[in-house]
Amino acid sequence: MKPDSESHPDQPSPAAKEAAIDATNTAKAELGAPRPEAPSESVSPPSSQARSTGIVSVAILCSRVLGLVRDQLLNGLFGTAFAGIFTAAFRTPNMLRDLFAEGALSTAFVTTFSKTMKTHGDDEAWKLGRKMITLSICFMSMVAIAGVVLAPWIFRLLTPGLSEEAKVLGTWLAQIMYPFIAIVSVTALVMGMLNSKKIFFIPAVASAFFNLGCIVGGVVLAWIIDPGFREGEITERSLTGFAIGTLIGGALQLLVQLPSLYRAGFRFGLDFGWKDSRVREVLQLMWPSLIAASGTQINVLLNSIFASFTEGGERSLAWLANAQRLQQLPLGLFGVAVATVTLPMLSRLATEGMTPAFRSALAKGLRLVLFLTLPCAVGLSLLAKEIISVLFEHGRFTERDAIMTAGPLQAYALGLVFYSAIKVLQPSFYTIGKRFIPMTISLGIIVFTAVMNYTTVFVLGWDHTALAWATAIGLVLNFSTLYILMRKYASGLETTSLLGSLGRLSIAIAVMAGLCIGAKLSLLAGWSDMGLIMRLGTLLATITVSAAAYFGLTKALRVEEAGEFLSLLGRRFGAKKH
Repeated sequence: MKPDSESHPDQPSPAAKEAAIDATNTAKAELGAPRPEAPSESVSPPSSQARSTGIVSVAILCSRVLGLVRDQLLNGLFGTAFAGIFTAAFRTPNMLRDLFAEGALSTAFVTTFSKTMKTHGDDEAWKLGRKMITLSICFMSMVAIAGVVLAPWIFRLLTPGLSEEAKVLGTWLAQIMYPFIAIVSVTALVMGMLNSKKIFFIPAVASAFFNLGCIVGGVVLAWIIDPGFREGEITERSLTGFAIGTLIGGALQLLVQLPSLYRAGFRFGLDFGWKDSRVREVLQLMWPSLIAASGTQINVLLNSIFASFTEGGERSLAWLANAQRLQQLPLGLFGVAVATVTLPMLSRLATEGMTPAFRSALAKGLRLVLFLTLPCAVGLSLLAKEIISVLFEHGRFTERDAIMTAGPLQAYALGLVFYSAIKVLQPSFYTIGKRFIPMTISLGIIVFTAVMNYTTVFVLGWDHTALAWATAIGLVLNFSTLYILMRKYASGLETTSLLGSLGRLSIAIAVMAGLCIGAKLSLLAGWSDMGLIMRLGTLLATITVSAAAYFGLTKALRVEEAGEFLSLLGRRFGAKKH
């Protein structure tokens, strides 16, 4: 049998085929399909895929809400100017967090780890985990040290339009936060091993501990470091406390997962056997995956560069970041959750090649993403200003800040649907050995976005909102290309079923949009004169009624994902009653 590094998903070995039979049957059961030996064709219970997605979604919701609280504190305490500088300083470490924790390292490692676990057993998989953790600690520590040394040049490169005073402060904050990269690389591997063992809740909720560490650690350290903070005279010195808080949060995110990994069977230890064929396989999968997954992150960096030249300056950085934070709530809640649950399943199924089970799992993931993100996108777009006002318009965050954040949020709302779908679709190319395709597409999208940004800022003189629209259009093009190519390789992706589901969803979306517009013309018409409690009450009422109408209509229209989602909620509510 060929070593793992030479095997190809479309040409599996006999041992891999035998293991894949069990994986395929398991995945079919997860999707609600009967096992081959079961003669019954009766309707199956809600799938494990939807159930696991629900578990991960709840955990990620905690993280996203705490992340929102962290951003509310930064903007309310310091104002959008200082918040923008802090955001720019954390840009590179956070970008690498997204790439590793939810991107290239996680995708490549989970793909290889899952296959090793199925074909060679847990012991060999744990050995791979120890080797990759050792490699990550060594390499990413060097990256962190290099970041600290090069921070004065990196920060200036990413924010060339800011004042010298802002660049000095941003450089100092970035130097504090660069070690975060080394911590998060190990966290990504731990998360990948737990997900491969079908342990989803703890890795997902661990991100909440990151934000909790940032908030509590940041406030406590700001109180200690800056005397002005204790007296209500907040200065830039307080930002140092929040920068150190990110390191505390990163450590907490890792530590909270270690007991679960130990109980799953992993034993810690350094292993420098990096010449192992499976380590090479992870690295071979990782570098094109890294380039492909970096497309969106590089676009964020481009937005940072061009935004520093817009009229808002550092405030533009905060406006864009706040809009992205609100996009991240449904993205993390649904898009990342579906991708987290789907990837290990696709990795197991891919050992047998392009089977109907593989196509079904991928198509179901895409339909689930559409079902969950479309109403979020429409709601964020129509109620952008009201949502931002309720969440952020406090302290030093003004009404003008809310207006300037609403425009980018509407653009990011469109991108939300396609970014979530990319999170599910892109990793599937690595599971079937087509790793260079997403990389090539991402490079093209980066060039496209850069050209659009340059044109809108320097030629047309538009503001930061145009940068968000360029990102959204790039996501549409990225997904469309990936879908067309995967449909070709998979000999179809149940497109007819997808379009039928989308048609039924459109009816529910139209009704939901009508309710939102009606509320803006009636309940929310006197928004400027309302107090915070009245604003919050009317906005929550609008969202609740609109969401209930959407889920009720999709259930009545027999959208499969609606039935599974509402059954899951019903069963959990019923369990609580008992």
